[in-house]
Amino acid sequence: MSLLYLILGLVFLVVGGEFLVRSSVGLSLKLHLSRMIIGLTVVSFATSAPELIVSINAALDGSSGIALGNVIGSNIANIALVLGVTALMAPLMIDKDFFKFNWPWMMLFSFALLGILYYGKNIERWEGVILLVLLVVFLVLLIRRARNRPEAVSMDEELNESKWWKIIMYLILGGAALWIGSELLVTGAVDIATSLSIPESIIAVSMVAVGTSIPELAASIIAALKKEKAISLGNLIGSNIFNIGSVLGITALLQPIQMDVSNEALLNNDIWWMLGFSAILLPLAFFPKRYELNRLKGAFLLAGYVFFIYIIFQTL
Repeated sequence: MSLLYLILGLVFLVVGGEFLVRSSVGLSLKLHLSRMIIGLTVVSFATSAPELIVSINAALDGSSGIALGNVIGSNIANIALVLGVTALMAPLMIDKDFFKFNWPWMMLFSFALLGILYYGKNIERWEGVILLVLLVVFLVLLIRRARNRPEAVSMDEELNESKWWKIIMYLILGGAALWIGSELLVTGAVDIATSLSIPESIIAVSMVAVGTSIPELAASIIAALKKEKAISLGNLIGSNIFNIGSVLGITALLQPIQMDVSNEALLNNDIWWMLGFSAILLPLAFFPKRYELNRLKGAFLLAGYVFFIYIIFQTL
């Protein structure tokens, strides 16, 4: 049954990724916004829904290790696994706005999480409020920049002439399919891992994190193959921001996230990997070829992720 869940989950994720990309391109054409902005907002929020649901359920069930490990592991997987695989399949060009706005905000949220965890090793309700306020500020500034710098988009006749109801339908169906697919995939993966007696925090940062990052992988690969590479990169950066700002923020509001001794690896090891993978995007964007994440850089990120997984399983 666990294997069936895995297969069905993958099918839903591929279909959901297709619908989500179509709705996102349609929105960018209708609103005259850049693909990067749509990727940073609409696509990111939709593909972060699985992390939100999994984290809330885990926190309410008293499994704080899964709630926090899911977000940290997903952020690592988004950069190293998802971006690595996407770049391997279709090299990505990087817009200069990435360095001036998107990347700095991702790093700000990452260091904010580090500071909160080191301050008290828990995420209290008031700290969840801070994360949510930061997210609102980010979105306001992002939308303001979008209005000041509208992008002249190429005309895709089919999507440009689509009715609003069709675009919204694609968006809802895509998000729902990604949500269902990730739930099935996580269920199957956790059942298999639990049967092998793997600890909760390691399941969260590996199996669950990869499972909840599959929507980003599906949406990013489909976007890249459709030559909508700005959506692909924007989706991953935005998803990391949403994971910390909305997923941990909302989860902490509903149920403060408490860390115990069994989850200390998240603070002593895993969060540093998250910061490292996020920070390395800057030099990778400039060397050896500027403003491009080519296949070689994708392979480097993917190799780093394989090494990370190897390291965490060595602690068993």
